[in-house]
Amino acid sequence: MKKYLVEFIGTFFLVLTIGMVVIDPGAGALAPLAIGSALMIMVYAGGHVSGGHYNPAVTLAVWLRGRCASVDVLPYWISQILGAFAAGALALYLKGNPTVTPAEVKIVPAFIAELVGTFALCYVVLNVATAKATAGNSNYGLAIGFTVMVMAFALGGISGGAFNPAVATGITFMHIEKSANLWIYLFGDLAGGALAALTFKFINPDDK
Repeated sequence: MKKYLVEFIGTFFLVLTIGMVVIDPGAGALAPLAIGSALMIMVYAGGHVSGGHYNPAVTLAVWLRGRCASVDVLPYWISQILGAFAAGALALYLKGNPTVTPAEVKIVPAFIAELVGTFALCYVVLNVATAKATAGNSNYGLAIGFTVMVMAFALGGISGGAFNPAVATGITFMHIEKSANLWIYLFGDLAGGALAALTFKFINPDDK
């Protein structure tokens, strides 16, 4: 249960940060910096307990890579989604329950952007947090948080920059994105995570 609670807490603060810096009055162009920093902080805070996934796509990638027990996958996903809903509700309350106009995205470019951004995130996670050659490093949280920040700056204008099905659920709940487009994030992000795991295993066949 401690692992699942940590996943709930980490995802909660990630999604809360997103809601607070994206919904007006927000942080404007600096929002990706705050979001990436929030993830970095939570990864350092909880990585030693749960692995600091806070993202169903990361959990999928780590499971496919062989570093997450099958019995933990569904509870991790549930904890992450619940954390996103709780954070979304609090963000809306703190913002005064504003009327939020969902962003407009183009389906194919958004799907590609989510797949690519999530691939980058999961690929970095697998290499800095699960590979034998990088075991014990102290920069894993920084690398993971900066990956989200960079991808958000680079691709956020195309898809909204979720790169995380739990985040996608949270921003849909907050009406930042349209509910009709939720599938883009669910399928695109999980596909990116799976592709990252397969790529990692191809490049590192002896890293079991």
